[in-house]
Amino acid sequence: MIRIQSIKVPVSQGDQVGDKLEKKLLKALHIKKEDLLSWRIYKRSIDARRKDSIQLVYTIDATVKNEKQVLKKLKSGQALTTPVESVLKVAHGSDTLRHPPVIIGTGPAGLFAGLLLAYQGYNPILLEKGKPVDQRVADVYGFWKEGTLDIKSNVQFGEGGAGTFSDGKLTTRISDTRCRWVLNALAEHGAPEDVLYDSKPHIGTDRLREVVVNIRKSIEKHGGKVLFEHEVEKLVLKDGKVRGIKLMNSEELDADIVIGAMGHSARDLFETLYHQGIPMMSKPFSIGVRIEHPQELINRIQYGEAAVKFPVLGAADYRLSWHHPGGRGAYSFCMCPGGQVVASASERGGVVTNGMSAYGRKGKNANSALLVSVTPEDFGDKHPLAGISFQRKWEQKAFLAGGESYRAPAQRVEDFIQGKPSGNTGSVTPTYRPGVTMTSLEECLPSYVTVVLQEALKSWNHSMNGFAMEDALLTGVETRSSSPVRLLRDERHQSAIHGFYPAGEGSGHAGGIMSAAVDGIKTAEEIIRQYKPI
Repeated sequence: MIRIQSIKVPVSQGDQVGDKLEKKLLKALHIKKEDLLSWRIYKRSIDARRKDSIQLVYTIDATVKNEKQVLKKLKSGQALTTPVESVLKVAHGSDTLRHPPVIIGTGPAGLFAGLLLAYQGYNPILLEKGKPVDQRVADVYGFWKEGTLDIKSNVQFGEGGAGTFSDGKLTTRISDTRCRWVLNALAEHGAPEDVLYDSKPHIGTDRLREVVVNIRKSIEKHGGKVLFEHEVEKLVLKDGKVRGIKLMNSEELDADIVIGAMGHSARDLFETLYHQGIPMMSKPFSIGVRIEHPQELINRIQYGEAAVKFPVLGAADYRLSWHHPGGRGAYSFCMCPGGQVVASASERGGVVTNGMSAYGRKGKNANSALLVSVTPEDFGDKHPLAGISFQRKWEQKAFLAGGESYRAPAQRVEDFIQGKPSGNTGSVTPTYRPGVTMTSLEECLPSYVTVVLQEALKSWNHSMNGFAMEDALLTGVETRSSSPVRLLRDERHQSAIHGFYPAGEGSGHAGGIMSAAVDGIKTAEEIIRQYKPI
């Protein structure tokens, strides 16, 4: 194949882009239609730098007759031979496994480690503290409606991990050929086809729930097992090596290999692993709030009048960052166009926010986390688990500020910047359930976080005119942006405890669905390289 980049089509032609693209592709390749054997979209993005001339930008892979002659006619840098897509081929090792590998957690790292190991004949056993998707969804929606929290089945725990209740974003800053394998696997298991070529791919929480179930079924079809409501009590260790897993129901599983792919909220398990001698350290993360705007406002800011004229643009998003002169950074995170702010607590007596969107992103509000970086120096303790205590402190303060009923504290942006409590909402209707309590977010944020966010909002209003609209709503607190702990491992992903492989976001080695999935795959590859299939 030949890959042609930067083929642009005016957004006004977006609904009939197929014929336009082919004509532009033929022109770019300097060939006739009969010489074009096939073509496909590899990547699509939006160039909205000029609001009066928004372009859809495509990268196209084409199969042509006489490829070498066609390439010679093209200018340097205009085209390239299409790289072969990643195929995960790992030579099997020669060591013998007495028992199937055990994976703790069914988030992206656990699922993709399990999928690869199952495909390769290792019959993995996945242990999930929470419930299957259908039961989990019922528990979560029950919490949002009634305010009754199930500490083992919620936004953090259950099939698919925390990402199941998110926008299902697949963007990542890592550059790894395995990313394409992940995208292909997601599409094969029910993700929308456009995840394969959209520059900002997302699945949506509604579609993602179907995908994780289909991945589980593939794991089972290829010899693996997925066991729900199987909470790990501790590792069974002997002579510095893993010998098995002890569950909370007193059952024990024999195991030579355990992949620790638990989520970033597995606080009890992190504490147990610390006492068992698993090397770990505290790490930086970020805390802050969720901001909600009318989605129409964000569309107008990003696309101008084209937002109304051309539905093909969809719901607009944004990515913001700002550095305070004092050194701390503030940034937007997990922006959810047309979505809702969700109650994400996993412990009683704490309020945690997050955001999610369905695939169609049809909600009236846009929301995003606005976060400020914190470091171990802020935690007030050098203990490896001090970051967890730091998170818990502010979650509990938010619980109190919200009225001790899992209602979240909230504040209008105008009041937040001026440092005065809010008495009521304005034109932006909060989407958080069980509901919000209008108050001052200063009660549940460190003072330095408040100051940085106040200044960041003013700065962002200059770059996105209207971003700091008076009635935009801030809801607190967001504390689970990433894991507060990192479980140490060597270059082969193995802990100092032989047979234990920390992996994914919860273990502090990834951030987001894509990078966690890739880390799970890389961890599985290390096991494959050393051991024979079962």
